[in-house]
Amino acid sequence: MTILNIETSGRICSVALTRDGALEMQLDDREGMQHANRLAPFVERCMAELHRKEEKLDAVAVSMGPGSYTGLRIGLSLAKGLAFSLGVPLIGVDTLKIIAVKAMFRSMDWTGDEVLVPMVDARRMEVFTAPYDFALNALAEPGPMILDKDSFADLLDSGRQLWFMGDGAEKAKEVITHPNARWIDGLLPQAKDMLALSEKAMREGDFLDIAYSTPNYLKAYHTTKPRNPLA
Repeated sequence: MTILNIETSGRICSVALTRDGALEMQLDDREGMQHANRLAPFVERCMAELHRKEEKLDAVAVSMGPGSYTGLRIGLSLAKGLAFSLGVPLIGVDTLKIIAVKAMFRSMDWTGDEVLVPMVDARRMEVFTAPYDFALNALAEPGPMILDKDSFADLLDSGRQLWFMGDGAEKAKEVITHPNARWIDGLLPQAKDMLALSEKAMREGDFLDIAYSTPNYLKAYHTTKPRNPLA
């Protein structure tokens, strides 16, 4: 199966072609929030590569959030249009799980008893987060969290190591000082990290409704008016 994976939830604008468990092509822009300019050309290059190889696309997968409101809307809008125009399924992938899976594939001598805690920055001391075991079962409901010294205290006190990662984890270092807390720095979601999750969804027929699916913001999106009405 050949899947076009799109990840626009954070600073990296990323597209990857994957086929039968292997990465065929990846394009990343790390300049920061250039998704509106970079995403469509990246997708065009991937589709041109498919055409050159005389291959067809079987599905489009997109990161559904949590993350940047604007980035998620851009990614899902393009993914919907592409899936509809090609008549292929649309797959939604949870951003927190993308980060957790990326950590799993790091060479960390995992025992499998650790708890993975991906964190997406939500400004100030707030993050979007959830703790996951190695079967990707959420040990608490994913959602926004204001970080303090008692965050994840019950799990940390249980004796299991909690590994924090993602662009929100840096803030957690400031307040979580428990000896069972561990950190993976610099781990951000990319489209290539979606491979295992998008292929699993494809095998299981877990598809989105192209017309009605919306990003998983995890909290209400509020628009604001500029102070200068002409801005």
